[in-house]
Amino acid sequence: MKEVVILEKVYGDRSGFDKLHRKLRSLLGDLDVEWKLSATTKNWVKVSLRGEDEEISESLVKEEFGEVPYSLKNVSAGKTYRGRFIDLGKVGYGAYVDIGIFKPKPKDALLPLYYLKRTFGDKPVRQMIREFGWVDNLPIEVKVTNVEFGTREVELTFSRRQLERIKGWLRDGHDKLFIVGTISDRIEDALIKTGHGRDVKRMEELGLMETLLVLKKGTQAPGIIKEIGPYLKGATFGAIKFE
Repeated sequence: MKEVVILEKVYGDRSGFDKLHRKLRSLLGDLDVEWKLSATTKNWVKVSLRGEDEEISESLVKEEFGEVPYSLKNVSAGKTYRGRFIDLGKVGYGAYVDIGIFKPKPKDALLPLYYLKRTFGDKPVRQMIREFGWVDNLPIEVKVTNVEFGTREVELTFSRRQLERIKGWLRDGHDKLFIVGTISDRIEDALIKTGHGRDVKRMEELGLMETLLVLKKGTQAPGIIKEIGPYLKGATFGAIKFE
């Protein structure tokens, strides 16, 4: 049997398992392999593969979804990783990111306050979180700048590509919603049921259970949250708002 902890999490309403099964059927349907999905440490998804074609299936799964580093010894300064915000606002000295380090024990990496202030201006990290719409589990791409194996400390910056995306979100004048904890299909259904599909300029899947809605000019994020929220139990919302 082969096991891969992929770069996706399932949490919230857990609808991601059904969507992931559909994706795997499309990816592996012609191969002699069976798979099982389970949530592992901090809700990362483990794909267990068994069958004649389990080795090629493992390669296809890694290529399609990526794989967490798993161990601290696999994390290197200068490399980029896909992670998730975690425990946002609980500390004032930065923002923690879960990049999938499980050994020797689970460990989150840090976007330090001095880097955030240098990048976004001299404001408290909790203000950044609120203004930028950041929520726990939002997928982001980060670059490791330092690894201290003795203290098991990992420091990060945003990757250049991620930083450009964040700055683009903050300057285009469109209110935005980050919705985590449910799949995009359910968000689309909620928009149709409430008649607010017409207020969305673009929908973008950021991850299996994380979606960005870019709203049309003049449409305000709080109003959309109020309307579709009751249809999305288990979801969490973050918003970028313009006056």
